[in-house]
Amino acid sequence: MELLEAVVSWLEEVIWNLGIPVEGEEIPFVVIALLGTGIFLTFRLGFIQVRRLGHGFGVTSGKYDDPDEPGDVSHFQALTTALSATVGIGNIAGVAIAIHWGGPGALFWMWVTAFLGMATKFSEVTLAQQYRNVETGAGRLIGTVSGGPMYYIERGLGKSWKPLAVFFAVMLGFTAFLTGNAVQANTVADTMNSYFGIPVWITGLATAAVVALVILGGIRRIGRVTGILAPLMAAVYVFGGMVIIVTHLEAFVPAVKIIFAEAFNPTAGVAGTGVGAFLTTMMWGVRRGLFSNEAGQGSAPIAHAAARTDEPVSEGVVALLEPFIDTIIICTITGLVIIMTGVWKEATPTEFTLVAGDISYVEEESDGKITRYASADAPAEVRVASGRQTSTVKFAWHEVEVAELFVDAEQSTRFSGVILPSEGKAVGEDGTEYAVLYGAAVESGAPLTMLGFTRGLPGTWGGMIVLISVLLFAISTAISWSYYGDRCANYLFGQKAILPYKMVFVGMHFFGAMVSLQVVWTLGDVALGIVILPNLLALLLLSGKVREITDSYFERRPWVENAEVHKRLKEQKKK
Repeated sequence: MELLEAVVSWLEEVIWNLGIPVEGEEIPFVVIALLGTGIFLTFRLGFIQVRRLGHGFGVTSGKYDDPDEPGDVSHFQALTTALSATVGIGNIAGVAIAIHWGGPGALFWMWVTAFLGMATKFSEVTLAQQYRNVETGAGRLIGTVSGGPMYYIERGLGKSWKPLAVFFAVMLGFTAFLTGNAVQANTVADTMNSYFGIPVWITGLATAAVVALVILGGIRRIGRVTGILAPLMAAVYVFGGMVIIVTHLEAFVPAVKIIFAEAFNPTAGVAGTGVGAFLTTMMWGVRRGLFSNEAGQGSAPIAHAAARTDEPVSEGVVALLEPFIDTIIICTITGLVIIMTGVWKEATPTEFTLVAGDISYVEEESDGKITRYASADAPAEVRVASGRQTSTVKFAWHEVEVAELFVDAEQSTRFSGVILPSEGKAVGEDGTEYAVLYGAAVESGAPLTMLGFTRGLPGTWGGMIVLISVLLFAISTAISWSYYGDRCANYLFGQKAILPYKMVFVGMHFFGAMVSLQVVWTLGDVALGIVILPNLLALLLLSGKVREITDSYFERRPWVENAEVHKRLKEQKKK
């Protein structure tokens, strides 16, 4: 595990921190590519995310659907399948992590990423429809349509670009194991363990079984399940969050002010990002924004390619809704709940199992920056006297130093002795060994969001809403991502690879529940940072094609004829 953590940390440094130096900090190339592509496409398409948002809602409603057009699912089911992948743990745990590391200002950069991402999502989905592969005679498990960046890279840019298409398919297939699968399982297991004390392996086994039952039924079963799950889970979560916001209106304006103030002039993140770390705040907002709405990643176009339509732009406008619903609405509700209830910087009673993945060791440097160590890299011992840590390197929970340590859950007896990081235990002055210590600590991830909902709603309602949402969000996300991965397997190896891929996918779901939160999220970020680059390059090179077919679509207005067909079919069904 120590070797895995070291490798993952190095990859994260290369992918997310390597960039262009600006005033002593580096703007990562991934961030530049993501935001730069979004800005370019926004202007190239004339702010289509503003001009055509209403049309997207119209197409999604189904009033322009023609069942005789090629595809596997309706516009609405394609959207809900994609939303089931995007509206997920990123909305619950991802926002909390962004605020934990980057402060409240990170939420502003999530908004920016979402707004620009709407133009990016429109472009990649339109291209996925334009260059998709329709397979006649394919079975229920296989599906009749395959599409996505690997197809528009090869078919749109030409055969000479196929190596890049293959690279994308390989990396997205790998990303599906992590971002859309292991991370989901990890968050569910972490939440169930924190809330009920259920061992993570039991939760992992249960959710893996549910995912297997659905994904083995193919895209049509996935579409039916997500068509129910996605609206239901979003409605429950949004309702709970809105109740908290309305009942805490006095904190609304101060929360909005701190979001904007901290976006450009951050004071300090809870996890010790340091005073004035603007790029850290922006980076965490962009990272979590991308993870949440997936714009530019190239995953959602695979689901949208399955929509029944012969007009690529009609599905592109549907895709505009994804970042809007996912980030600008749902992530904002999560962020406001966390900030308005004040839990983002509040330490709460916590049990520290000394071999838990959320434990780390931190050292504050002279310039205020924090160096973090995994258990294997920490000093041989950390000394504690009457509950207070006296060593230079401190015991931390979610990368934040724990102020006082106790030997009992009631926190009445302070611990004195040494913590032995490499052995995962503490030894008191009298020789007593402890596998668990206690203290007040700040939360992160889904438990932080759960704390905000619990604080904001009476009784146990808040915690239960987040708990149910975590379960539904994570399972539905994993279900949708399995489809993304099997389309990659189909592109690379043909139909024979789909079933084996799904079996490995289920196994990786169980594995994700067992790994530490930090490792699995960082692995997901690493895969995410790699996979977006070939997709963004293709979007830039094919932007002229997107503009051409978009202009043609809105000049021809084909949805008018489709509306007549849809109306006629409805009348025939009534007879």
